[in-house]
Amino acid sequence: MTESAALSAGQLASEQLGTEQLGADYFQDPLAYFRRMREEGPVTQVRLPYGERAWLITRYAEVRAALADPRLHNEWAGKLTAPDWVPDEVTGYLSVHMLNSDPPDHTRLRKLVTKAFTARRVAGLRPRVEAITAALLDAIEARVAAGEHTVDLLDAFAFPLPVTVICELLGIPAKDQDEFRAWSNAVVASEGEPGSFRAAGLAMFNYFTSLVAAKRANPADDMVSALIAASDSGDSLDERELISMLFLLLIAGHETTTNLIASGALALLTNPAELARLRSDPALLPGAVDELLRFVNPLNHATERFTLEPVEIGGVTIPAREWVLCATASANHDDGRFPVADQLDVGRDAGGHVAFGHGIHYCLGAPLARLEGEVAFGALLSRFPSLSLAVDPSSLRWRHSSLIHGLETLPVRLR
Repeated sequence: MTESAALSAGQLASEQLGTEQLGADYFQDPLAYFRRMREEGPVTQVRLPYGERAWLITRYAEVRAALADPRLHNEWAGKLTAPDWVPDEVTGYLSVHMLNSDPPDHTRLRKLVTKAFTARRVAGLRPRVEAITAALLDAIEARVAAGEHTVDLLDAFAFPLPVTVICELLGIPAKDQDEFRAWSNAVVASEGEPGSFRAAGLAMFNYFTSLVAAKRANPADDMVSALIAASDSGDSLDERELISMLFLLLIAGHETTTNLIASGALALLTNPAELARLRSDPALLPGAVDELLRFVNPLNHATERFTLEPVEIGGVTIPAREWVLCATASANHDDGRFPVADQLDVGRDAGGHVAFGHGIHYCLGAPLARLEGEVAFGALLSRFPSLSLAVDPSSLRWRHSSLIHGLETLPVRLR
């Protein structure tokens, strides 16, 4: 967890309250852990599988309130570090995006990005999203026609669709998609080779530095050029903020949607009655996307917050200088908010789910993710009426990431 060494104050007091160790199986079935925690109370002190300690908020009411609580901070680089702390170049450039900032800096950064990430720009993407979707499904169909019995739907569809969309939106060449996938995996993983996070961060830093220079020289109709224009207009996205914002937009722009499409497809295939219901009534699709977001939870929790003073949440006092994780996946499975929450219901009114967060850090890309989900599921179910899982669901493996809840592969049969 970023800068966890800085959170030494209050450790003894919090350890005395008891800590639940999350085992290696946490990655395979986090909802089982969350279900037990919700039954015991709204806040639990935990030690994550790779050793980091945090306070996990699991009930819907407390999660939603915490996401909008100004006593829980995001700006660790300015508030947790020593006055003489000097970040290395990569950390300094990639850590100043909106999710790692608090007002007034967050307000200013979000306002500038919103100028570039307009509703008009997102709405205008539908024809292109539909075209990319059709091309990917054509390629899958050709592979099946050539004799392939199974296809990894994650690799062939769930990943390339959103990453192609975000790359085109930002103005990044499609040929660089595979590099970004590897970098993104390293950045969000909870384990890996020593230095892999920094190596991926350095590669992205160098890439975006060159990209920004190229767009300054030759602006185009893309978000990088739009963000540069915002930073050069007298307001103030400086070079460091610009590169950090691109880092955030690229990762956030495909990770959640990739997992929505793959995990959502798995949820439908393992709930055949709901799949048949959605096929028979395509008008359910927009609402079903939100139900799938609620049900499959592409993120286990929102990005890390921390306390600077003792904070009481749900009757539990969290000491100062402690990490706090708002378990949005758990909140979305709280029966107190969503009756029979562990059942998929494509006709459910899933409004109020917190898959995109809540408060000032609510996901800026939510409309784009919903658009991509609606197009992806609609086309996939229409094109392949015999779609089925090619393996036992219990054999599927989930990525080892505290933040991301996403499959490693999704083998399917198309006929």
